[in-house]
Amino acid sequence: MSSANILNLQGAVKGSIELPEVFAEQVRIDLIRRAVHAEASRRLQPQGHYLLAGMQTTARYYGAMNSYRSGRHMGIAIRPRQKLGGGRQGQVRRIPSAVKGKRAHPHVVEKTLVEEMNRKEYQKALVSSIAGAATPLVIANDVESIRKTSDFMKVVDALKLTDEIEKSRGSRLRKGVRRHSRIRRFRRSLLIVVNEDKGVIKAARNIPGVDACTLKSIRAELFAPGGVPGRKTIWSEDAIKNLNSQITKAEL
Repeated sequence: MSSANILNLQGAVKGSIELPEVFAEQVRIDLIRRAVHAEASRRLQPQGHYLLAGMQTTARYYGAMNSYRSGRHMGIAIRPRQKLGGGRQGQVRRIPSAVKGKRAHPHVVEKTLVEEMNRKEYQKALVSSIAGAATPLVIANDVESIRKTSDFMKVVDALKLTDEIEKSRGSRLRKGVRRHSRIRRFRRSLLIVVNEDKGVIKAARNIPGVDACTLKSIRAELFAPGGVPGRKTIWSEDAIKNLNSQITKAEL
């Protein structure tokens, strides 16, 4: 079992700690990607459609044979058409191929959106995503009490991780049609995991690319954004000590 140094808020070594067996596990990329996909599927919102969409019209189908207004022998397609005054026929309506017609394959709220995953399989994926992250940095529990973003940045500077945050400074627009929404996206850089939140999560969340969470809310997506492991992670001392017990409680 390997060990790691415990650093204080100034970046100096104050002791050492044995790392849990989680960090020695085999990295399973296939399980990590399945877990990340399953977690993302729980954020999807069911979509439905208006049942009368495309049907609120005077159009009617009269049949093809021996029917008034049927359109037979008139050189026009026999389709549901609007009823106009004087027995005239208007534009085609109601069918999917018509302008303002009914949708061919509308959304249904009954569609299964959530990707399920066995509990033990998800725990294995979570362990694999943690093991696939970069070498863990263990810091004293004092980091949990940081309440200001400026104080947290001082700790980042002391740990010589400023370059990681600088990589996320420049935002980028997503390519394609969604670029019109002007949503800014930042590269995921640092992740900080604490045993108990005493203010540090609020202090770190304002920094682009930085994520912070408690040990009870860890997910595979945090350690492997997009299903790709290797994220730089900072752990508090108590978070490392209680990691094994939390893994056994983790559920999707």
